[in-house]
Amino acid sequence: MAAQTPHAHRVTFNSPVVLGFVFLCVAERLLSMATGGLSTRALFMTYHSSLTDPLTYVRMVTHVFGHSGWDHLVSNMSYVLLLGPLLEEKYGSRTLAEIMVLTALACSLANFVLFPRLALCGASGICFAFILLSSVTSLEEGEIPLTFLLVAALFLGQQVVAGVLVQDDVSNLSHVIGGLVGAAAGFALANTGRQR
Repeated sequence: MAAQTPHAHRVTFNSPVVLGFVFLCVAERLLSMATGGLSTRALFMTYHSSLTDPLTYVRMVTHVFGHSGWDHLVSNMSYVLLLGPLLEEKYGSRTLAEIMVLTALACSLANFVLFPRLALCGASGICFAFILLSSVTSLEEGEIPLTFLLVAALFLGQQVVAGVLVQDDVSNLSHVIGGLVGAAAGFALANTGRQR
């Protein structure tokens, strides 16, 4: 009896939107280090700036690539890499990219209107969108999964409490908005049947 040769394993680019996003975030962090943070301020951070400046609108999307440091980046990318590929496989690359852009815009617009003196960068809103979206991936019509209610209560409730009681540089509003976008997207996709 001939011995079977083991199959060689190969690395696959299994989740193009998620992996592309992670690579861009790492590239931005390296660029920020090389420019002393000037590139982040110019292109990867959203803040209250003139509506006649075209970069104001660019930054409303690109701020999700910028991070304040390696700890901030690694923390966010852990969630993105953990949840993103499963969501991209279920909903498709285009749909997931649309949810990410919508989350970025919603977070930046809220920051622009409600906190005109604060700058915002990072993918925390997208992380929370992924968390809430992943909790409704097996949604059936007319049902609300208990897991969704528990995740929403734990993650969003914690952010609301932290936003009221804790004074730090974490944008709790972005977390809440990202979670709401993810939840809304999950229910909308279930109702329209948009799955891969």
